[in-house]
Amino acid sequence: MKKKLTIMGSAIVLAAGLLAGCGSSESAGSSQKEKTVVIGYFPNIDHAPAMVAKEKGYYEKELGKSVKVEYKTFPDGGAFMTALKTGDIDAGLVGPGPVMNNFTNGADVKILAGASSGGTAIVASKKSGINSVEDFNGKTFITPGVGCTHDVQMETFLQDYGISSARIGGTLKHVTGNPAQYASMFESGKVDLAAVPEPWASQLVKQVGAKVIVDSSKISYGQTLPNTILVSSGKKIKEDKDVIAKIVKAQEEAIAFIEKNPEEAKEITVKAIKDITKQELDKDVIDQAWKNIHFTSDVNEEVIQQFANSSVELKFLKEKPDFAALIDTQFIK
Repeated sequence: MKKKLTIMGSAIVLAAGLLAGCGSSESAGSSQKEKTVVIGYFPNIDHAPAMVAKEKGYYEKELGKSVKVEYKTFPDGGAFMTALKTGDIDAGLVGPGPVMNNFTNGADVKILAGASSGGTAIVASKKSGINSVEDFNGKTFITPGVGCTHDVQMETFLQDYGISSARIGGTLKHVTGNPAQYASMFESGKVDLAAVPEPWASQLVKQVGAKVIVDSSKISYGQTLPNTILVSSGKKIKEDKDVIAKIVKAQEEAIAFIEKNPEEAKEITVKAIKDITKQELDKDVIDQAWKNIHFTSDVNEEVIQQFANSSVELKFLKEKPDFAALIDTQFIK
């Protein structure tokens, strides 16, 4: 009898252990099922849709409780595209220049929607002695990256004046750097000009007395080019189409919020930029910069192709690409 009780006890313990094991496995299974989606963006005003969507919880709302949303910020398009290619981010906002450059080099990237247009200006430092485009020759200009959206816009604009960068045989020297650091570079005399997105153009004017030489309405593709676009990879679309659809929907909600609540959207953007760059932008700087940007999910495919043609002429791209496989707007309402 004692032996029988011992066996029964062992059986009960074993059963309890199995049940506990089943519980742990289910728990682990649930944990493993939880997805993590990483969104990338820059601390620029034209990336406000991502900052508003983050603050308002639109990504989390659309993706649901089973998805953990994380965020990464980038100083330039090159770093963003590297993260997209390595899978460190799933989707995010970036300029079309780096996207096109990487696409023509075989990168798996898809344009899903627009985010904003406008907002790029060419400004000159107070120390440069520059008063017009005719004064550019022999000077040094800065952009976030070689062949970035703002670089292509500036160099395309300068073609009409017969001015080109030293990269393609001209006299205009080019360096790259983070827009948040341009003020100190202007002050030190390291650079004379900047082709820069908002809010940094307006900030340079106020902070160090920079002069706007070419505003966003006159620079090439200034009003028509989707200056910031939402992108992901073809692989991600194929594997998780529902997630991508929800990310696009969250951005559309953010853009609708920006249109209806511009003042609150500005506050959210200012705070987000300060958290990332440690720089607080004045209200008048934001108000001025905001006037130069239009937030929209629309993508003008014809303008993107024209922009690519300019990139070829400027030798950022070796051959004229066909963007039929690059643009995928099936998720835009």
